[in-house]
Amino acid sequence: QVQLVESGGGLVQAGGSLRLSCAASRSILAISNMAWYREAPGKQREFVAIITSGGVTNHADSVKGRFTISSDNAKNTVYLQMDSLKPEDTAVYYCKAIYHGIGYWGKGTLVTVSS
Repeated sequence: QVQLVESGGGLVQAGGSLRLSCAASRSILAISNMAWYREAPGKQREFVAIITSGGVTNHADSVKGRFTISSDNAKNTVYLQMDSLKPEDTAVYYCKAIYHGIGYWGKGTLVTVSS
């Protein structure tokens, strides 16, 4: 099993930045993929970014050039650096890990971007 704890959410003005963290309960080198998703009020959960254990990354078109996923293997933590935030980025952000073919989710952290 993998436990995930997100942190770093909060209230920020449009154009500002936040860095989200996702701490895993085991070595992320043993986890195939770790990803960020978000769920805005009244909308379905959507993919934001993913990083593999080999360091390959991919970002959704809606955040490409503004958000960056990264990892710190020594800290078993994955980050989401969010710059140039827009009101439409307001959502609960969730971390997901794929470990031995099973998906594990954190409880999420709320990001609110004011206009």
